[in-house]
Amino acid sequence: MSFRSAIKPLAAVLTLGVTLSACSDIYFDRRETISLASGEAMAANRVTHIIDPWPPYAARQNIAYNGEKAAVAAERYRTGRVIPPVNATTSSAAYSQAAQQAQSTANTQASSAPNAGSSNSNSPTK
Repeated sequence: MSFRSAIKPLAAVLTLGVTLSACSDIYFDRRETISLASGEAMAANRVTHIIDPWPPYAARQNIAYNGEKAAVAAERYRTGRVIPPVNATTSSAAYSQAAQQAQSTANTQASSAPNAGSSNSNSPTK
């Protein structure tokens, strides 16, 4: 059998295969199989019908903070004199030594910060 005589049956088989593949029921986009989220329809419905999904404490606007500490920290960040973090170790001796070192560094930086003791020059006058 020559090459030319084998082309016609091969073309017919290929055409038949392509034609029949269009009839395949393997459609991967919308297959009806069990997924990892199956069985969660009731939970999905509950979440869909929640009026306000945020917890009540999320609307709290009265947050306690120390404005002076925040201002000093912002100034240290702006000037590049950030206090290095204290190493957390299991030894209380190493912790107290590191805490004392951090406190002395903070005191040195706070005393050398510009306008450390004066009032804010950007504040409006009364």
